[in-house]
Amino acid sequence: MANHISAKKRSRQNKVKNAVNSQYLSKFRTALNKFNASIKSSNNEEIQKSFSVVNSILAKAAKKGIFKKENISRKLSSLSKQIQKN
Repeated sequence: MANHISAKKRSRQNKVKNAVNSQYLSKFRTALNKFNASIKSSNNEEIQKSFSVVNSILAKAAKKGIFKKENISRKLSSLSKQIQKN
């Protein structure tokens, strides 16, 4: 357990940041699963809608510093290739 005031504060901050980061990661995974389901169903409207949702979530996560910009761009590129295959 932390003994110094600053270490206790850092511990509290880390818990809050971890909770926020987990929420964004969970939102991303859910959106990604919906995107994959729409790819399997081959419904073009649904695919575009779910892709825009994933794109929005990733952009917000990048703005908050949860994912790195290069990582997001690689993921979006991969998803757009899946759309074009379909």
